[in-house]
Amino acid sequence: MRALDWQRFFQQQRDEHRKMVFTTAELANVAQASPGVLNVALRRLVKQGVLARYAAGRYGLPGAVSPEDLVPTLDTSAYVTAMYSLYRHQIITQAPTEITCFTNRRHNRSRVRKTPFGRIVFVCVESAVYSTPQDGVMASGEQAFCDFIHVCRKRGVRASSLVTFRNMDRLDRQSLAEILIRYPVAARREATRLLAKNGLMMPG
Repeated sequence: MRALDWQRFFQQQRDEHRKMVFTTAELANVAQASPGVLNVALRRLVKQGVLARYAAGRYGLPGAVSPEDLVPTLDTSAYVTAMYSLYRHQIITQAPTEITCFTNRRHNRSRVRKTPFGRIVFVCVESAVYSTPQDGVMASGEQAFCDFIHVCRKRGVRASSLVTFRNMDRLDRQSLAEILIRYPVAARREATRLLAKNGLMMPG
């Protein structure tokens, strides 16, 4: 396939099917080419700026893919949460260089994936904490806050030492109360303390 044919294919998939990321296996099937021939073609297309390599074996149109598009292709059980999600919801001021994803799968060697967005880190969490968002792969502000507290405690650091919280009044206290029940006692106490420090008292 020529570069123009690849461009048309990717644009058609994006416009008609909202598909943004493709594996090398999918592309080999489209091109009807062997892995060796395809890899040569992909390197050429990336060099020409027709395609972008977003992770090992994951390609898409340059500038058209977000972490939310990429994560499900790496782990269908994963969702984006913690610091990255808090930043997207404008609950913290610091832009993260690492994207934390909670999953119920163990990744072993592929737990950390290098991408143009920064490192994507898959954290396998206990079943009580694991909860896929109702809408998409991005955790809500309330869930991301609880997940951030939880992952910080697992790493032996205080959340407040890593970020500056803001707009805490945007968090729904009733949702927080319902979500926090799933977490260990220490995480619940830390979350309640941080909320109180920012003027948010949990429902009695």
